[in-house]
Amino acid sequence: MSLLPALAAVATLAAVVVAPMAPASAGTAPKARADQAPLAVTIDSLSPSTIPQKGPIRVSGSVTNNDTEAWTSIQVFAFVSDTPMTTADELADAAQTDADADVGERITDTFDTVDELAPGETHPYTLRVPRSEIGVDEAGVYWFGVHALGTSDDGRISGADGRARTFLPLVARTRKSVDTALVLPVRREILHTADGSLAKVPTWTRTLSPGGRMRSMVDFGAAAGSRPITWLVDPAVPDAVARLVAGNPPRSLEPTVSDDDTDGDTGDASESPSPSVQPSADGDDEADAPKDPEVAAAAEAGTSWLQRLHEALEGSQILTLPYGDVDVAAAAAYDPEVYQQARRRSNGDLAPWGLPTSPVVSSPSGFIDQAGIEATETGTPVLVTDRMFGPHAPAVARADGHTLAVSSSGAASGGPGPDNPMAPVALRQRIVSEAAVRLMTPGRKPLIVTFPTTWSPDSTTGFFEGLDLDWLHLTTLTDAMQREGSAVSLEDLDYPARQVGLELDAANFAAADNLVRAGDTLQNLLTQNDEVGTEVRDEAFSDTSYSNRLRPGAARASADSSRTWIDNRLRSVRIDAPKAVILSGGSGRFAATITNGLDQPVTVKITALTEPPLKVAVPAESVDIGAGRGTTVLLNASSSALGIRNVTLALTDVKDAPLGSSDDLPIRSNRVSNVIWLILGTGVALLFGAIVVRLFRRLRAAAGSA
Repeated sequence: MSLLPALAAVATLAAVVVAPMAPASAGTAPKARADQAPLAVTIDSLSPSTIPQKGPIRVSGSVTNNDTEAWTSIQVFAFVSDTPMTTADELADAAQTDADADVGERITDTFDTVDELAPGETHPYTLRVPRSEIGVDEAGVYWFGVHALGTSDDGRISGADGRARTFLPLVARTRKSVDTALVLPVRREILHTADGSLAKVPTWTRTLSPGGRMRSMVDFGAAAGSRPITWLVDPAVPDAVARLVAGNPPRSLEPTVSDDDTDGDTGDASESPSPSVQPSADGDDEADAPKDPEVAAAAEAGTSWLQRLHEALEGSQILTLPYGDVDVAAAAAYDPEVYQQARRRSNGDLAPWGLPTSPVVSSPSGFIDQAGIEATETGTPVLVTDRMFGPHAPAVARADGHTLAVSSSGAASGGPGPDNPMAPVALRQRIVSEAAVRLMTPGRKPLIVTFPTTWSPDSTTGFFEGLDLDWLHLTTLTDAMQREGSAVSLEDLDYPARQVGLELDAANFAAADNLVRAGDTLQNLLTQNDEVGTEVRDEAFSDTSYSNRLRPGAARASADSSRTWIDNRLRSVRIDAPKAVILSGGSGRFAATITNGLDQPVTVKITALTEPPLKVAVPAESVDIGAGRGTTVLLNASSSALGIRNVTLALTDVKDAPLGSSDDLPIRSNRVSNVIWLILGTGVALLFGAIVVRLFRRLRAAAGSA
């Protein structure tokens, strides 16, 4: 260190020691922006994660000049509080402490120096604090952090010009441990364009690429190595990424079954197997490389992400959400069958890797209402937030046959600030501290931490290493729940009005249901495709997702546009009737033409709507029509009355669902000719009768005259 900076450092240190708590003068306040301190400090590394019995604490990070003028002779000191926190409530209160509050005494014997920082400039710091300078020995959680003190053009003021704070526990030697389960979510909004391809492709590229939220979450989980963690996966997400890897193809009407397997009845779409768009086991897809640059970039990012996800999931517990991350509370209110179908869709191994999974229900906020919980199967655990309970929330609860895993909202909220409370070190220290206070509590209830869906860790360095503690037992969620649990009543759980207001409404479920019906009809129409209905149903599940709560209109628009696309394909199979039909004898045959405007073979049925007593007999069997072809079908008509009556011919699929194509025609019955002959016969009879009578009278008159 040069002489001048050293003298400045000594002078600054002296000012700190002499007047550490003196109020700042209004006239010498630094010219920083009003919403932040002039110097921003971060804690990027902290080792060990607890106060050791012996040995130093190493802390490093950076100092950034947020001011509009240069700062010089910046001193960086560590600090520690002298009174421990011993409860989760104390940690929660501490996390809300004002950013400029003094919560600990500076350790002045150890510091680092930054000679000068220009506006906007950042410089790293490193501190090595001997255990002997941390004068605490009582078990509990302490404030620990860093103060930065410097000089601006206005001189030196008392107090810290920048600070970063976190929690640091001191745990006595013990053979006890706290079960701790970390739950990492893989869930995301999934919207489709009208043709079934994924919408907003560039946003997928960003989130799947290094530094993006979903990639960062997977990289973070992979950094756990062999440590047990639990993944909370919406299977629709890896399926969507697989679609991107395959070039983001539109909804396919291509054959999925051979002619030998086709008997004219394609079955029910809800019973069809999963769509064929799936990632390969190693994330490498053999499809032609996408030509669209946006799709190509997404495919590249998706391939790498799937490979990384596979690495992260291997050997970990995988809990699957209902397919599409269906809004369970809203589904319970408007369409319970949607949840049941989405649940069944998620059951089984996770494709394409064949990794075993277990079912679970959870919302991103952790809130699920009573009806939503009651809609789940009794053997399916429900992961909820402790904010649904009172001040003494259990870790595991049993309610009316359902098992509730209670996640710590405090641990998931991170550190106290003013630096980023969700920075990896801040979040890790909150988790370690929450476990430490549980260790001090009778019963040592497990700690369950569900990471926020929106969390994007910028580093994994040291996070899991800081959890390698003798008294902190990392485990899976299922293992952490292996205890009797506390009996609670579902009616007593808190489900805030705000959550009720955020739920998807009936219109969203109606739009999704209409889309599902259209998809089933399309599948039943296509002679050789038994997958498109399931593909459409998957889209509908995503349109009822929790992720759509903030933008329900976009989800409805997605479902409606897809349904319109499908309806247009259904109506391209057309029936044309003759302009008119005359039945010369009260019955007869006429021809109708069916035209297939699709490039795939279809199977249809004909229905006829008539006005009694007119009857039209249609073929009992379905009709197969080749791609782009037409066919003529003969129909029988009969009527027991004279006159003109209308008939409507319509097409349906093999399950009698209408396709939307119909045609009307009038049919005239000529059964009136029998009536004419009856009238003529009666006239002839009367004529001959009159002749006979006249002859009889003449003969009688002639006889009388003789």
